[in-house]
Amino acid sequence: MTVQGTIVVVGDVIDDIIVRPHSPIRTDTDTPALIERHPGGSSANTAAWLGYIGANVYFFGQVGEADNARHTWELERFGVKAHLNSDTERPTGTIVIIVEGEKRTMLTDRGANVVFDLDTVPQDLIAIAEYLHFTGHTIIDEPKRESVQRLISRAEAHGVSVSIDPASAGFISDFGVAEFLRLCDGAHILRPNEDEVRVLSGRDDVEAATIKLTEMFPLVVTTCGRDGVIIGQRGEDIVRVPVEPIDVVDPTGAGDSFNAGLLAGLARGLSPVDAARAAVIVAAEAVTAVGARPA
Repeated sequence: MTVQGTIVVVGDVIDDIIVRPHSPIRTDTDTPALIERHPGGSSANTAAWLGYIGANVYFFGQVGEADNARHTWELERFGVKAHLNSDTERPTGTIVIIVEGEKRTMLTDRGANVVFDLDTVPQDLIAIAEYLHFTGHTIIDEPKRESVQRLISRAEAHGVSVSIDPASAGFISDFGVAEFLRLCDGAHILRPNEDEVRVLSGRDDVEAATIKLTEMFPLVVTTCGRDGVIIGQRGEDIVRVPVEPIDVVDPTGAGDSFNAGLLAGLARGLSPVDAARAAVIVAAEAVTAVGARPA
C-alpha cells in the first residue's frame, strides 16, 4: 500500500573530485587549482537533499566494498534510509569535475554503478512508494538496460509515479535518442535541462521541445539555468518560473537538488508549478557552496 510522501531513489553513488583552476588550464604543465573531494552521484545527491529538507526517502545503489560504510553514513546523516550493495570487483564510481565559473567539465569513471542490479530493489518497498526517481545514467548502462523497464513496470503495478532526470545530453546522443526514450516508456515525470530537452525532442526551441515531450511524459519540467524553469503538463499551456540572480559558487548538483525540491513538493501535495517554485529555492542553496550535497 502506498504511503503518502514516501520517495524511493535508485542509482548512482560517486566520489566527486572537484577542481577549480585559479587560471585557464595550461597543457603539458601545472595550473594552480583548489581541489576538494566530496560524495556525489546524481541520484545519491537527490536523496541527500530530500532527506535534508525532511522528506521520507529511501536510496538504493552500489559502491566498492571498501566504501560502503562511508557512503552509507554520508546518506544517513541527512536522514536517508540507505541500502548500498557492496561490489568486491569494481571500485566506487569517480568523477573529476572541472569548474570554471558556471561551466563544468566532467571526466567520468562509473565504476560499480555500471553493474548495480535494479532487480534487487525490493518489491515491498516499491509498493509503499509514492514516487520512484532515477537518472539517465542508470538507463545507459548496458548490463541493466532492460531491467529499467522492469523497474518502471513494477512501479506502475503499484500506482507509483516514476520520475526520470535524463542527466546527460552527451551520453544520450552517444546512446541513441530513440532507444533511450523506449526505455523511459511508462515514466510520468521527465526532468531535463535545456540541452537534454533539445536532444530528446529534436526541437531547438526549449518551450517547443518541452511541449513535444509531454506527448510521452505527462509532466516535463525543464531547467534553463538563469532563464528559470519551464513546466509542461500534457494538454495545458506551459508555465515559466523565474529564478532570482545569485552568485554561483559551484553549479555541481544544481539539478539534483532541484529534483529533490520538486519531488518533495509534489509529495506534499503541491501543484507542479508550486513544487517547481519550491525546488528553485532548494537549488539556490545548493549552488552557493562547493559540492553537490547539503553543506
